[in-house]
Order: sequence, then C-alpha cells, then structure tokens
Amino acid sequence: MHVGDRSRTSAQALWDSLPESYRERAVCHTDFWEAYKQVLPSQRHHAVGKDSGKTNGIERWNCTLRQRVARLVRKTLSFSKKFENHLGALWLFIHHYNASLHA
Repeated sequence: MHVGDRSRTSAQALWDSLPESYRERAVCHTDFWEAYKQVLPSQRHHAVGKDSGKTNGIERWNCTLRQRVARLVRKTLSFSKKFENHLGALWLFIHHYNASLHA
C-alpha cells in the first residue's frame, strides 16, 4: 500500500512496496496515466480503457474502501486530523478485508 497522489514518485513507491514475487508475475491493468507507463515494467503493465472491463476489480475495491472507511469520504464524526490515524485505519481495513477473503 502507498498513500499519495498520482505522481511518478507515488507510482514508484507503490511498485516498490509490492513483494518481489508480485513484481515478477503480476499484471497491472491501469488507465492511461503517464506515471504508470513511466514506472511499471512494460511486460507487467497494460493500459486499458474503462470499457475493457479490466479495471472493474479496482473500481469495486475503491467503492468498498470509501463505503467502509468513512474518514476517506469527507469530514464526518469519524474524521481524524492526524495523517497517521488515516494510515492506521487503512491498514486495519486492508488486513481485515484480506483476512475475511481467506477465512
């Protein structure tokens, strides 16, 4: 996981955060954002349009994340001013979500 903007630096940080085995075998379907093209190896990266259906998984994930981690949507009662608390909430959600997939 990496939290950041859609810059080349953030794309590189996300790629670097993946385990080596993922970087060796994974195939990433992304939109046509230039930062992804610059960072992701061409044999691992496929830029596709929304009409291809290849981005459905990440779109579903983003929607689930926004629904279940309210602090990401807008300032509500669950909003925290500390960036570290946002990261903690994201990590908790991701670990819980992944654990429930394998239960």
